[in-house]
Amino acid sequence: MQEPSSPREELRAKVIDAIAQTMDLYGVNYSFGQLYGIMFFEDKPLTLEEMKTSMCMSKSNMSYAVRSLVESKMVTKLNEKEERKDLYVAETDFFKAFQSFFTTKLQREIDVMREAIDAVIPELSETILKLDTPEEERRLCLEDLHKLKHAVGYYEWLQQFVLDLQSGKYFKAERDAVEEIRLKGGHSVENK
Repeated sequence: MQEPSSPREELRAKVIDAIAQTMDLYGVNYSFGQLYGIMFFEDKPLTLEEMKTSMCMSKSNMSYAVRSLVESKMVTKLNEKEERKDLYVAETDFFKAFQSFFTTKLQREIDVMREAIDAVIPELSETILKLDTPEEERRLCLEDLHKLKHAVGYYEWLQQFVLDLQSGKYFKAERDAVEEIRLKGGHSVENK
C-alpha cells in the first residue's frame, strides 16, 4: 500500500488497516481487506491496473484478490469498461456488505455440511439395523447418529438465519436509522 501523503490519507489509512484486520478475523487475506478498504474510500470505479498501482501488488495477486472479493460480494464488477478494462467498485453499505459476505460464507458451510451429513445418516442407520453389526460398533454408530441429527437441527436453524439475513430482517430498522442520520447531516438524533 502506498504511504499516505496528507492528514486525510493518514486517517483513511487507519480505517483501511482496521478493515483489513477485521476481514482477517473472518478468514479473508489481510491484503484483500486492505484492497477492499482502499476501494471503499474511492469515489469512482477502479481498474485492476489502478488497484495494482495503489497496492503495489503483482497483477496475478491483484486478480486473485479481486476475484475473491467479487465472489464474497464485497466488490462488484461493473458491466461498463474503461478503455476495454474491467471496472470494479466496493460495496460501501456495511449492512449490505455484512449481509452479502456472511450469507455467502454461511450458505457454503450449510451446503458442504448438509451434503456430507445427508449422505452419512442413511449409511449409519443401515449399519445400526444390520443384524451382523457388532454391538460395540452399533452403539458407536448410534452415538454418531445422535450427534449428526443434532447437527441437522443446527443447520436447519442456520439455513433459516441465512434466509432471514438475506431478506434484511435483522437490520432494516438500523439501516433506516443510519439513513435518517445521514439525511440530517451526519448527526444522530440523540446528540441534538
